[in-house]
Amino acid sequence: MVFFLAVFAPIYFHNFQLRNYVETLTHTVAIRNASDDLLRTQVVEKAHQLNLPSISADDVHIIHSANDLRIEVRYRVRVDLPGYTVMLHFYPGAGSR
Repeated sequence: MVFFLAVFAPIYFHNFQLRNYVETLTHTVAIRNASDDLLRTQVVEKAHQLNLPSISADDVHIIHSANDLRIEVRYRVRVDLPGYTVMLHFYPGAGSR
């Protein structure tokens, strides 16, 4: 049990940190007028800082609507365990409402 906790806890914690970053980003008034490319780049750079290198610009989806900015990130993390491989799917996202 300790082994699984040691393997999976950092991945889930980094996903939590990424979700908090995206939420903070969408609530920053100055960033709402930024280009989509700049937003994608910021999210991807933060993901790499959090040791989530599997995230690319294609995984970051930016949705604009009237008075709202939503950023969604969809990515997978491959975890190789002895004799078994697990793909964890994550969908952190946040809106500016």
